[in-house]
Amino acid sequence: MLLFAPDIGMVGYAINPKMGALTYNLTRHRFVAAVEVLYALILGDLYRQVAAIILFAHSSLDRILGYGLKYSDSFGNTHLDKICKKDVV
Repeated sequence: MLLFAPDIGMVGYAINPKMGALTYNLTRHRFVAAVEVLYALILGDLYRQVAAIILFAHSSLDRILGYGLKYSDSFGNTHLDKICKKDVV
């Protein structure tokens, strides 16, 4: 269940797409998770280590499913590609 905790970062989209992209990307960026791991290891804090593992796992799951870091123009525009793009036949 905690695997989906980073989805709280989507609440920024209730304000506007720019704030949504910022909060979404902060909860899914691997650099943020790496900083959390280092901080947790220095402090020896097991709970922060688990939080960092959850961040890594969630961002990896997002990448596997095709969801990338968001651009500030819309939710569907990611660094991987557009989400829900329509195929032209």
